[in-house]
Amino acid sequence: MTRPRAALTIAGSDSGAGAGIQADLKTFAALGVYGTSAITAVTAQNTLGVVNSVTLSADFVTAQIEAIALDIALDATKTGMLATAAIVEAVAAAIKALELPLVVVDPVIVSTSGAPLLDDEGVEMLRAELLPCAAVVTPNIPEAEILTGRRIHSIEQVRAAAFDIHRMGASAVVITGGHAPGDELVDLLFDGEIFTELQTMRIHTPNTHGTGCTFASAIAANLALGRSVLDAVVDAQAYVRGAIQHALAIGHGHGPLNHFWNCGIE
Repeated sequence: MTRPRAALTIAGSDSGAGAGIQADLKTFAALGVYGTSAITAVTAQNTLGVVNSVTLSADFVTAQIEAIALDIALDATKTGMLATAAIVEAVAAAIKALELPLVVVDPVIVSTSGAPLLDDEGVEMLRAELLPCAAVVTPNIPEAEILTGRRIHSIEQVRAAAFDIHRMGASAVVITGGHAPGDELVDLLFDGEIFTELQTMRIHTPNTHGTGCTFASAIAANLALGRSVLDAVVDAQAYVRGAIQHALAIGHGHGPLNHFWNCGIE
């Protein structure tokens, strides 16, 4: 029997299940990858926003990662909300010590509403310790601005930011274009040599909660399945587009994507 592909997500829990660990595990399952998890924080939230949260200790995050990696053969790793500098440092150390494969870093720094999710010390730790571990890093435009200190208002500035982030150690960078104005969006991939513009049309819907988590975890799943970085990103963009097109009108705020749209579940 062929061993199933497996991936690990290291991120926060979303009790509304639209983002975070829950979105990652749904994405892994929808794309045919066995999902495992290490939780960094537990949030009380719904489609309207975050009500409260509790951050776990860095040591306990490490214990979760070790428990998985020492038992289950992993083919890719994805990080999301890491919450504190101590957790960022612990996760980077575990990735190196355990030689976790094909790391996709979703640098969760600010919430959609603009609330900080990682302090300045944590951002610096992310730059110094975690980005050099990354096969792919997937900032949106506000996150790319924080990582580079650049203002981004044009595709030329997106290219410059991607170049800067690559120099921080990430093997490949995808700066997603959902925060840019206009109906045509561009996700820019830079692999250290070539810039690739992946264009798509904006879908006008309020139900986009968890888009960034889903995109990064879809890349990780595709890498786990043996696809190249370019193919993994292209397929992830198409998967997220379909999940938004079939998004679920659940709750009274920003509803979640339909992670199982490609499985015929509406």
